[in-house]
Amino acid sequence: MPETALQLVARVRNDFTEKFGVPRQAGLAEDLISRVVFEPEFKNADALRGLEGFSHIWLIWGFDRAARRGWSPTVRPPRLGGNRRVGVFATRSPFRPNALGLSCVRLLGIDGTDLLVGGADMTDGTPVYDIKPYLPYADCRPEAVGGYTDDLPERRLAVDFPEELLRKLPEEKRPGLLEVLSHDPRPSYQSDPEREYGLAFGGYDVRFCVSDGTLRVFQVLAK
Repeated sequence: MPETALQLVARVRNDFTEKFGVPRQAGLAEDLISRVVFEPEFKNADALRGLEGFSHIWLIWGFDRAARRGWSPTVRPPRLGGNRRVGVFATRSPFRPNALGLSCVRLLGIDGTDLLVGGADMTDGTPVYDIKPYLPYADCRPEAVGGYTDDLPERRLAVDFPEELLRKLPEEKRPGLLEVLSHDPRPSYQSDPEREYGLAFGGYDVRFCVSDGTLRVFQVLAK
């Protein structure tokens, strides 16, 4: 069988210039808005005809910031604390034979030939290789079992974001950022209440710490 080369169709544009803080799965932060911008060859409104009738779409994309030579049959998912190995094909780890991601996102609208989506779990500039409509009758499986992930607790934090700091950000960016922070951007194995973190978001550096189930923002700096 001949190898098939993937063709770049579009790129994601959003407020995440770094990997830290990106939601660990699509749909966790639905208020987080991204734009899917097609490459010149694919900027054709006819290619999107009929897509406006769907509420969600699948994005097939590349882990361009997680390149690694070769692959390993087992990986250490951060959600398992980083110290338990499972098979690579039992995870969504980027470190796999073909570094492809699959995300179901909410289709908010079509702006010319750009797609506006909510809940994406990728950084600014992420390459998109294909887009498909989400079909409820085919893609939704209420009886599905989530394996080892079914026993993982949901990590949701209260967010203490002082109003005077929140006002430093454009109003349209605030809901998405608050949702991202509430889902705890830290790796699962980090729990030091004295540790300070910085999240690059939309041209700002958001500094915070976490203790007793509350994430506290103490500084917002324009980058």
